[in-house]
Amino acid sequence: MKRAVETLAPVAIDETAIVHPSAELDHGVEVQPFAIVGPGVRIGANTRVGPRVLIEKDTTIGTDCRLSNGAVLGTDPQDLKYEGEETVLRVGDRTVVREFATVNRGTAASGRTVIGSDCLLMAYCHIAHDCELGNHVVVANATNMGGHVCIEDRATVSGMVAIHQFVRVGAHAFVGGGSRIRQDVPPYCRVVGYSSPKLYGLNSVGLERRGFSAELRRSLKRTYRILFQSGLNMSEAIERVEQDPKLSQPEVGYFLDFIRNSTRGITS
Repeated sequence: MKRAVETLAPVAIDETAIVHPSAELDHGVEVQPFAIVGPGVRIGANTRVGPRVLIEKDTTIGTDCRLSNGAVLGTDPQDLKYEGEETVLRVGDRTVVREFATVNRGTAASGRTVIGSDCLLMAYCHIAHDCELGNHVVVANATNMGGHVCIEDRATVSGMVAIHQFVRVGAHAFVGGGSRIRQDVPPYCRVVGYSSPKLYGLNSVGLERRGFSAELRRSLKRTYRILFQSGLNMSEAIERVEQDPKLSQPEVGYFLDFIRNSTRGITS
């Protein structure tokens, strides 16, 4: 019995596009008109590089990604300390980068900028040097972040948000539009505000949509109330949560560890 032979889609490069000889394009990659793919670039299978996209250098793009018109990836860091050292940008699988978004490579501080899988970076957003975005992260239109920002899995950042360098946004958090984020955003929470951002409870709708059980949501809500509404200082509040046998879930432990490890302080 003959085994069927898998047919791999060929690479398709428009005649007006420029692809550096050292670039590596896997099967099914499509490079549309006037796109530029520079040296040291690797693009995974079935990724589409849209018209006028620039991937400058030393960038790895995963499989099944979509890079839209005018997006710019892998450019030099906008950092005065950058002295031309070799650094990289890594983008996971199935991530979408919309029109005119910009993503810089890292600096010597970490050597890399990282975007996870299944992310959506909307039009005109900017991901700076040494940032790390987890998986399933959404960054909406015209949001800008400084260097070394960390956004953890399944966090959502709304449009026109400014995020200070070294800020960390926890998993499943939601940042409201037009906010100015200067301190860490705790996981599972909602934050909004420009001159003085504040917490507005749990991201309850998001947690329910992502399959968090009612019992777990109640535990996170109780944790939130003890941490931010009990009147205790943070050390006392963390201790009280740890002493409550009903709050022993791993998600609660991560919540507490995030706060303990904050270096910029917690938005509250």
